[in-house]
Amino acid sequence: MSLRKRLILTTAAVLLTGLAGFAQQTFQTAVYFDYSHFITTDGYLTSNTLTNKFHFRRAYFTYENKINDRLKFRFRYDADNTANLTSVDFAKQTVKKDDKLRPFVKHLYLEWSPNFLASKVNAGMIETLAFKLAEDRWGYRSVAKTLLDGYKDITGVDVDATSADLGLSWKGTLLRQLRFGLGVYNGSHYSHAETDKFKKFSGYLQLVPAAGLSLIGYVDYEKQSGDRKAMTTKVDVLFDMVRNLNISFEWFAYDSDNLLNSNGTHFKPSGWSVFGTYKIKPDKLAVFARYDRYEPNDTKADDEIGLIIAGFDWTPMHGSWKLQPNVWIYNYNDARKGDTIFNLTFFLSF
Repeated sequence: MSLRKRLILTTAAVLLTGLAGFAQQTFQTAVYFDYSHFITTDGYLTSNTLTNKFHFRRAYFTYENKINDRLKFRFRYDADNTANLTSVDFAKQTVKKDDKLRPFVKHLYLEWSPNFLASKVNAGMIETLAFKLAEDRWGYRSVAKTLLDGYKDITGVDVDATSADLGLSWKGTLLRQLRFGLGVYNGSHYSHAETDKFKKFSGYLQLVPAAGLSLIGYVDYEKQSGDRKAMTTKVDVLFDMVRNLNISFEWFAYDSDNLLNSNGTHFKPSGWSVFGTYKIKPDKLAVFARYDRYEPNDTKADDEIGLIIAGFDWTPMHGSWKLQPNVWIYNYNDARKGDTIFNLTFFLSF
């Protein structure tokens, strides 16, 4: 073989090796964009001059590097429309807010997959265990958060649940029918610095008694001060024994010594959710529906909130673009009038 051919082959081998290494790196983007219209105009949420709007809810940018078969690195930016405090005028006692879509770090972690119990160990700013399994099963984060994730948005009561935090987690499989997850976190959420010496501990067991059926029990515990603690208990049931259909149930209760009524009595929030999806035409058209029931305060009568979410998931041209028309119907057990809101959700991912 001539020297020239050897040089060409060597150069090609080097380039292919480099490309193979580069192929381990991925970049992904997901965007949630809505057009919302208030069908009711005299409800608790809809009784104002705003009746329709376009708005971005979230935008994600994710970089992952699969370093080798055992190690993976993730860096994820997120952005939402929360009002950011940008300046304070102390003389006029006013503040200035900025409603622009602002990016922030959501995930920043290393994942190690040891050759033991099909394990995954994550360290850094990681996903928590609290509602990851329910969210994966729901599959429509573009439309709505899951029950526990969005609880404060609906009720105003903080149940101290977050999708990400700084800490360590370990997930694996003890038996084919028994999976587990363990986690320890700061407990201050990914958007706040740690301010105390206490940590939040969490864990779940997932039993798969038959193909297509999962029973999951979850608990977390955190000591929040010298004599105060908080605990979340949660149960999920996942059913997908029928082709193209899945039905799931989620229940939780939160008990914190810091939740007190104005008279000093202790109260507990809780809630349950049932949801399902059916693929009419796989990868093209699906229908989804969900009902949530919220109990913000177990010591108060008639404070429950019900929420119905229903819609379609349509892929008109390509999997990177989905149209998800959906309706939200709120009803309240107290004197508040109900709300009905229509959303046309554009889900972009590429």
